Amino acid sequence: MEHELGVSDAANRRLSTLARHLEVKTIESSENGGLYASITSGFDGNSNSVFSHVVKAPEDPILGVGSLCVRQIKVVSGLDHEMLSQVTVAYNKDPSPVKLNLGVGAYRIEVSFSFLFYRPSVLEMPYSRYCSYRISCCNGLSYLCLISGRSRVKEYLPITGLAEFNKLSAKLMFGEDSPAIRENRVTTVQCLSGTGSLRVGGEFLAKHYHERTIYIPQPTWGNHPKIFTLAGLSVKTYRYYDPATRGLHFHGLLEDLGSAPSGAIVLLHACAHNPTGVDPTIQQWQKIRQLMRSKGLLPFFDSAYQGFASGSLDTDAKPVRMFVADGGECLLAQSYAKNMGLYGERVGALSIVCKTADVASKVESQLKLVIRPMFSNPPIHGASIVATILRDRNLFGEWTVELKAMADRIISMRQKLFDALRARGTPGDWSHIIKQIGMFTFTGLNKEQVTIMTKEYHIYMTSDGRISMAGLSSKTIPHLADAMHAAVTRFS
Repeated sequence: MEHELGVSDAANRRLSTLARHLEVKTIESSENGGLYASITSGFDGNSNSVFSHVVKAPEDPILGVGSLCVRQIKVVSGLDHEMLSQVTVAYNKDPSPVKLNLGVGAYRIEVSFSFLFYRPSVLEMPYSRYCSYRISCCNGLSYLCLISGRSRVKEYLPITGLAEFNKLSAKLMFGEDSPAIRENRVTTVQCLSGTGSLRVGGEFLAKHYHERTIYIPQPTWGNHPKIFTLAGLSVKTYRYYDPATRGLHFHGLLEDLGSAPSGAIVLLHACAHNPTGVDPTIQQWQKIRQLMRSKGLLPFFDSAYQGFASGSLDTDAKPVRMFVADGGECLLAQSYAKNMGLYGERVGALSIVCKTADVASKVESQLKLVIRPMFSNPPIHGASIVATILRDRNLFGEWTVELKAMADRIISMRQKLFDALRARGTPGDWSHIIKQIGMFTFTGLNKEQVTIMTKEYHIYMTSDGRISMAGLSSKTIPHLADAMHAAVTRFS
């Protein structure tokens, strides 16, 4: 058996010696009455911890402290099941058979209460150097993990990451025929998903950009202000969502950006705005671009849903390409968590479009100095999966078909929820549900209404009324509609 596992006799002898050594130490410790702390440890068993002043931080409003329970590993083939998505503590403790979690932004297939995330293009990579392992979890589901069969593939990547991944990621967003790429004016570095890309970009700007104020939309993803504040930037907001219309506050947006100081950084959601699901039209994007360029404002795009919003990679990239086409500079954070289902792989990229190739080269050198003490170099596994799909014509084609199917399913969930509310005569205008786009919907429900839905109907969401449309199915929509109808009728 030892030889079957590839363990040498010499290695076995070393392990046996180590085991005997540990046994002796354990016996000595027992005879002497136990282990003693070093005099420099700051802890003698009687005094308080040096960290006794630390207070317990509040749980994340979405992820909470959900746990992952891995039980066994089997060498088998099978579907790619999304298992890394965590749920709130309250949801985990709720014994109700009809409970529904619409807080976490993760895609579900049309199976009631399942966590399945099917992505055939990720599973069908025809390379013999990969073998498939399915890791079974405590919820009975599983996900596929591609483990390299060649040890050299697990060596450290360069600080900037996997070169092929960076090149293909830039082309995916900026376009195959992008002049910026052709002229080598784009520098791209692999980062830890969208969060890491934003943080690296923020720290670079804090060190090397003359204006250290960034304007973020109100509302925005809850992690944005934390990321940029810790990166060393001053965070301010601009109006984005209009509660009265449940749409874009376009006038307020232009007014606030028009009042921003020249050179300020502006965070823009490339598509499928989180949490509202409200995006500007192409005409509105043009006006935003014109205003920003006239004031010298620096765009920083956050793209977490390319292809996931409209179902078209090119359509969802139009706002970014619009800014790049005018020859100006901008930053872009990309994530493959949602559109490839690689949540736990933490795959992302930061691109900075510069005026010249020389500037781009200098920028990259400084990005390395930001990354090196932060995470040294990025992981290879997820980036290899993405690069494989993006370079393979057949896999890429299959992926685009899957994206379209996902987007269409979410759109159909919007329509079904709207129809269900209208059939129940729920007070109010719910047309914003089918007008908004992407994974999330800002329902307009207030805290009291959300509380009723959680306590009486076991439906979990953020207190601001945001729900994940991707977490719904045809079987769960009637339950959600009943809950919304009851909550709105009681607190209308």
